[in-house]
Amino acid sequence: MPAQALFTPFKLGALELPTRVVMAPMTRTFCPGGVPHAQVVEYYRRRAAADVGLIITEGTTVDHPAANGYPNVPRFHGEDALAGWKKVVDAVHAEGGRIVPQLWHVGSVRRLGTEPDASVPGYGPSEKLKDGQVVVHGMSHADIRDVIEAFAQAARDAKAIGMDGVEIHGAHGYLIDQFFWATSNQRSDEYGGDLAGRSRFAIELVQAVRAAVGPDFPIILRFSQWKQQDYSARLVDNAEALGEFLRPLADAGVDIFHCSTRRFWEPEFEGSDLNLAGWARLLTGKPTITVGSVGLDGEFLQFMVDTDKVAQPASLEKLLQRLGDQEFDLVAVGRALLVDAQWAAKVREGREQDILPFSREALTSLA
Repeated sequence: MPAQALFTPFKLGALELPTRVVMAPMTRTFCPGGVPHAQVVEYYRRRAAADVGLIITEGTTVDHPAANGYPNVPRFHGEDALAGWKKVVDAVHAEGGRIVPQLWHVGSVRRLGTEPDASVPGYGPSEKLKDGQVVVHGMSHADIRDVIEAFAQAARDAKAIGMDGVEIHGAHGYLIDQFFWATSNQRSDEYGGDLAGRSRFAIELVQAVRAAVGPDFPIILRFSQWKQQDYSARLVDNAEALGEFLRPLADAGVDIFHCSTRRFWEPEFEGSDLNLAGWARLLTGKPTITVGSVGLDGEFLQFMVDTDKVAQPASLEKLLQRLGDQEFDLVAVGRALLVDAQWAAKVREGREQDILPFSREALTSLA
């Protein structure tokens, strides 16, 4: 299959992308004090200059005391951090690219001792105690309103500094996702119970973001079935249940679903070859982004176990066939773009032999 399918324009309302290549959000922890600096600007600019149509930034924390869970993660609040992101936006736009921030709250993953306030525990749908100490604060209705407003304000700020939309991080066992699961959400109020109740927090959050930015500013929602804690986890087991889960989120204001999987080629449900992005597109009518080991012969988890492993470039034939069949609309590339800023340009020009392999060493710098 010709690679040209990746390099056709995509348009959704006011959002116009020059290519269908998306840079996946990847936590890099290179922002002391939470402020993007000149190296971060160049990191994103280089990829926009090399045929990446849409950049989704690394996770950026909203303005809430428990939002952050890791050192040197960038903020999306405060004049200094927003000024840094404005430089990133301007650099990406100058190269013809588009960019959205991924808005993030880690929830109960946060541990005591984490910056900026070491005394603040994780926040989650349900309280958790360890040795008599609160390690996860069960969120009150006031807490829920505060977090929702923090996301809404971050979206306002994104629009104000010229971002092209926002992505809400609702995947991988972080706060929004924690509300989805009965194991982490044991509430007895309207934010708990069945999946419809457990989705209420996310729905209200999306509604608040939509109200904050107006009808034409794109909202992307990243969701996943698998979790960092359980790679075989399934929130829903069939297409009907997936539709019941996603349609209210679409009605709330989600424009694009970013469907996180470990391997894009794996079918999501028995009886069909469609992957998660394919099913989400079919069930909601919304554009979708597929992701998961694109362009490499080994998945990320292998590198957490075998630190000497190197992933080599892999064929894109299956990906291009699915894209040509309109199973999904956009393709997010993670590690292949992390290690090689020129990945998309090399694919477009037929220079696959020049694509750099990936190893864990790539995580130690902003190349």
